[in-house]
Amino acid sequence: MTAGLHAEPLVNWDAFAGARQQLGVNFVRILGYFQEDGLKSVTAIEEAMRAKNAAAMVIPAHTLKGESRQFGADTLGELAETIEVIARDCIENRDAPDDALEHVVRLRPIFTRTLEMLE
Repeated sequence: MTAGLHAEPLVNWDAFAGARQQLGVNFVRILGYFQEDGLKSVTAIEEAMRAKNAAAMVIPAHTLKGESRQFGADTLGELAETIEVIARDCIENRDAPDDALEHVVRLRPIFTRTLEMLE
């Protein structure tokens, strides 16, 4: 685990408050979508890792990155971005996404802890 990710809080509460204000009455509904879509993305990334399929990691990692950052879940967003970048590099170099494994292993626990904090 890198020192930066370990030392940073999982949620940027200023960004979270901004999203809450911007989304207004739709906030709770959209947060629910994030929970559902995020779980689907995490599962898809894990399945792609097991299949050693870098191409199948890109879209769910990209989606998770954007949705996470919308709610101030910066650590989760950074982790998803790392997985996305590794997957894209693997596609370009025609490599298996082995370098993503340690990040994929950390993904679900961080996603779960982040959701607990957001609720």
